[in-house]
Amino acid sequence: MIRSYRYELFIVILTTLLFIPFLGAVHLFDWDEINFAESAREMIATGDYFRVQINFQPFWEKPPLFIWMQVVSMKIFGINEFAARFPNALCGVLTLLVLFRAGKQLFGEKFGLLWALVYAGTFLTFLYFKSGIIDPWFNFFIFLSIYFFSFLTQAGYEHRTRNAWLSGILLGLAVLTKGPVAILVVLLCLLIFYISIRFRKVISFKELFIIAFSTAVVCFAWFGVELMRNGPWFLQEFVVYQIRLFRTQDAGHGGPFFYHWIVLLLGCFPASVFMIKAFFMRGSTYTHQRNFYKWMTIMFWVVLILFSIVKTKIVHYSSLCYFPLSFLATYAIFYLVQDKTSWKRIMNVGIALIGSLIALALIVFPFLMIRKDQWIGMVKDEFAVANLQAQIDWNLWDTLGGFVLLAGVICCIYAVSKQRRMQAVIVLFGAVILSMFYTSWRLVPKIELFSQAAAIRFYESKQGMDAYVQPMYYKSYAHLFYARKAPLANDRSYDHAWLLAGDIDKPVYFITKLNKVGELEKYPDIIRIGDENGFVFFKREPALK
Repeated sequence: MIRSYRYELFIVILTTLLFIPFLGAVHLFDWDEINFAESAREMIATGDYFRVQINFQPFWEKPPLFIWMQVVSMKIFGINEFAARFPNALCGVLTLLVLFRAGKQLFGEKFGLLWALVYAGTFLTFLYFKSGIIDPWFNFFIFLSIYFFSFLTQAGYEHRTRNAWLSGILLGLAVLTKGPVAILVVLLCLLIFYISIRFRKVISFKELFIIAFSTAVVCFAWFGVELMRNGPWFLQEFVVYQIRLFRTQDAGHGGPFFYHWIVLLLGCFPASVFMIKAFFMRGSTYTHQRNFYKWMTIMFWVVLILFSIVKTKIVHYSSLCYFPLSFLATYAIFYLVQDKTSWKRIMNVGIALIGSLIALALIVFPFLMIRKDQWIGMVKDEFAVANLQAQIDWNLWDTLGGFVLLAGVICCIYAVSKQRRMQAVIVLFGAVILSMFYTSWRLVPKIELFSQAAAIRFYESKQGMDAYVQPMYYKSYAHLFYARKAPLANDRSYDHAWLLAGDIDKPVYFITKLNKVGELEKYPDIIRIGDENGFVFFKREPALK
């Protein structure tokens, strides 16, 4: 028992050191990071903590739970990047603690430690805890809901009523984080599970009622109160948006059916290689382990296929797969390091190919940026060319993350050849952790400098000014957060036609991309005042009266 507490303390200390440093080192990225942070800022600015808003207009795309977390964080740390991302860093600490405890309960301490290592040492899972997007908490709540629910399908389990309440409450929290897709995922998983056991009764009506009731009560804390306070229109728009997201490409985010398959294979390296191995292994001899393995397999395929069908394709839409994927990878590793299953040569091939590809990208990218003058003429997009002209001090130290990963891949394969499998796993996943930590500190801020920093500096320069600030001909939330737009009486700033040609009451600052300049130059009283790295700035003054 004491040893377990030591492990948990070690996990808390390590994850704190991994996920919290450098959270505020780079501006929030458009759209999602700034979107949620701006909603939190507007809650603070208006004092209305119950309705989600963007540009001080109702925003029905997301429920408020994650935004409430950001509000609390901003109350403590101020309205800044660190505060916006801190809730997910905290989620990272809690997630690895939960995985250790869940693995320990199912298979023992060794499995729990391996699961925490695998989750921390996988590319996308690591980076998500250093972001300000909504998905880490959403995924955390759904995973825990299914985790507690899975024990109800296990014969002889004792704490059934407690687990039913926990499963329902956590499912309700997931709905309050991102919406009813949480219920859809759980119901689909339950349906597939029942099909797999030929609809044999394993859960009582009472337990299902407790889950449904507790989920409804938690959801009512916002959905129900919103309905009573403001009528049905807001919730109707929320539901319509969810349906549109499923059926159509949102804001141009389309992709092929296998988009998320590729994302998970490459983005979840090295766990993805070991997960594939798990699909071809014999199940555990213990009933509770086989049961959970089945649930994780079902969860993985349900989420992957569901979001492959969804027309909108964004990387984090399949992030719920990270939990079952990391479990299956750990399951394979657990038996590999005990020599209870064979380490196939094809696994070394997968580790070498994918690992080398990612390492090469991390090495070559800084080299290309150092020598951009030799190839930039081949880029045809004038906006991209102007972006790349940003003055950034690229140097050979920027390649170190790639070399660390490459060294980890080589050492892993060498250790496997010497039958030191545990050493191979620790070195490989440890190399990913070090590589990602270094990359998040060294490369990400430089990428932000040429991608959006010029626009954000312009917005920041307008803080406190009695003026309108508006991007034109491209979608952005950055002007709201970084210009610190205030709630205005009779606000018409969302009316672009009025800003462009109407009888404005104060100056308007416009920003557009280089390839859209002609659209603004059509208006004779809109004056170009500057440009930087592909962004062009304009000003329109109100008419003299």
